[in-house]
Amino acid sequence: QVQLVESGGGSVPAGGSLRLSCAASGFTGYSYCLAWFRQAPGKEREKVAGIYSGGGSAYYAASVKGRFTVSLDSGRDTVNLQMSSLKPEDTGTYYCAADVSYGDCSRWGPGSFANWGQGTQVTVSS
Repeated sequence: QVQLVESGGGSVPAGGSLRLSCAASGFTGYSYCLAWFRQAPGKEREKVAGIYSGGGSAYYAASVKGRFTVSLDSGRDTVNLQMSSLKPEDTGTYYCAADVSYGDCSRWGPGSFANWGQGTQVTVSS
């Protein structure tokens, strides 16, 4: 059974930093894709970054490129999202999502992921 448990998040002023983590279990023996999505009130869910546990480059939305960094820990079961130079428009609920993959998943949308975390709130004040 796949489980995704998020941690981190909180409230920071603009320009600050936060780190989100997503502990993934249930993928033993499989490679998987994990992505971070965010959703602001009244807006659609937006993919901001992702990574494939089997290797390759991480990918980012244009709105966060250069400010956010996604990484997979050495045990390959926790994915971190380091967020720097945060802006008020980064405010929202952040979700991690994951699913088994055999290759590049940079084009996957929300419907491609069967497993989701509970979400964690990020609030950036101006």
